[in-house]
Amino acid sequence: MAAKTVVVEPYHETWIQDFARIQAVIQDALSDLALRIEHVGSTSVPGLSAKPIIDLDVVIRDDSLLDAVISGLGQIGYSHEGNLGIPGREAFRYDGRTHLPKHHLYVCPQDSPELKRHTAFRDYLRAHPEAAAEYSRIKEEGAVLYPQDIEKYIEYKAPFIRRIYGILGL
Repeated sequence: MAAKTVVVEPYHETWIQDFARIQAVIQDALSDLALRIEHVGSTSVPGLSAKPIIDLDVVIRDDSLLDAVISGLGQIGYSHEGNLGIPGREAFRYDGRTHLPKHHLYVCPQDSPELKRHTAFRDYLRAHPEAAAEYSRIKEEGAVLYPQDIEKYIEYKAPFIRRIYGILGL
């Protein structure tokens, strides 16, 4: 299998609308099961360079709703992949959703540490443009250094992420 190229692009204003389009589809499918749907990841931070993939966290009350969420998302083409080794975050892949922008969909209970990390990191970068600019630079450098190795790219970004988590007490 060919390696996927790591592509990091300058911020696109359209990422906000892309999120809203996906959010509407998910909200329609889940109705009251979703407390809220958070736009997380780099595309959620104005001005931040990112891989052009929208990350969404569907927030549910607790894990007792997970079966109903899996069923609701299944009806619109999403398949549950489990937590992929990250407790407190259930991953979903989609098939046949070509009318929607590329995205990663996760479901988290409202007390999930992973949800807290996602939103706290996003909110920190939104509130600290100098940190967002530094992270953009690191992401762009990582994509140039490791264009065919997503694991090395992730490893390259890790010290910055750990530093921000430290500032946030996470």
